[in-house]
Amino acid sequence: MKYPTFGDMESILDRTTEVETPHAEPTFDAARILSLSKLVRQIPIAPEVRRYAIAVVMATHPEHELASPMAKQFVRFGSSPRGAQAIILAAKLRAILDGRYHVARDDIKAVAPMALRHRLILNFEGQADGVPPDAVVANVLKTAQEPVVAA
Repeated sequence: MKYPTFGDMESILDRTTEVETPHAEPTFDAARILSLSKLVRQIPIAPEVRRYAIAVVMATHPEHELASPMAKQFVRFGSSPRGAQAIILAAKLRAILDGRYHVARDDIKAVAPMALRHRLILNFEGQADGVPPDAVVANVLKTAQEPVVAA
């Protein structure tokens, strides 16, 4: 872990232990945030891309048939459905920010680490070996395959 420099530590202490407190300026008001939230939900996602996101989440579950090798070895509990929700919404937002009106697999891959890293509970072996959750998520993304679904 990288520790703050002497100057950084001084700045942290100035901001957190002195009388003067920093003041944040709002970027958006509540109405704008709610409006953007509704917009994100309107972005379409193809069924196969949604299934890929589901496969990614299911691949974090060590007992699931789609589990990645690292999830089987190092994870005690995988992500809940909230992980899939976070992935889909973040991928939709990423598509908008990129000027697209559809979600691609690359969007899923780009946002999955941020959406899943804190949703994995490592088992004893994973904790003892110091396995970073990001390594598990990277392995999941490398191996996750969308299940074949009959039409």
